[in-house]
Amino acid sequence: MWFGESEANVRDVFDKARQSSPCVLFFDELDSIGVQRGGGSGGDGGGAGDRVINQLLTEMDGIGKKANVFIVGATNRPEILDDALMRPGRLDQLVYIPLPDEASRLSIIKANLSKSPIDPEVDLQKFAKKTEGFSGADLTEVCQQAAKCAIRQCIMADIQKKEKEKAGHIVDDTDPVPYISKDHFEEALKHSRKSTAKQDMYKYDEFRKK
Repeated sequence: MWFGESEANVRDVFDKARQSSPCVLFFDELDSIGVQRGGGSGGDGGGAGDRVINQLLTEMDGIGKKANVFIVGATNRPEILDDALMRPGRLDQLVYIPLPDEASRLSIIKANLSKSPIDPEVDLQKFAKKTEGFSGADLTEVCQQAAKCAIRQCIMADIQKKEKEKAGHIVDDTDPVPYISKDHFEEALKHSRKSTAKQDMYKYDEFRKK
């Protein structure tokens, strides 16, 4: 990347936001560009990181009230953000979003499975209770794994069906795996993991209090 190109990209983003006003400018993984200044080494492109955040702060200050541009940032590493980012007039309101509670987990599960055939005997409420401490991404992965378990079982049943046909046996034409069953969910949970550790939750809670 050419010298100064990153700063130019930041200016370009804010210019487009002003032209599209009113709008919301959302920075995901804000810590990738908003890290504390002065901590760079000689290998960061001659202080490129500091220049980028300086440009970001300048653009935030230069938006003006009439521009009607709202800036939102998301991060899971708030402790490394530059303090200047959270001064009044910039990202001055901290909104802590905890892990989903049981009702939220149930909603996430239902949203992920909205287009999937589910066995009527599957108790999604009970499934939501079992996934305490799971993030939205974790729940999505479990639902996807359950669907893959059903697909694998269907493929194996199809292979066995063809083998029986070759042997001259009469086979049933009904769908061997019409639903994602309770067993598929149980199998998916066995291989699932929580991406957010307890120490991370403690760290976020301490940051929120501070």
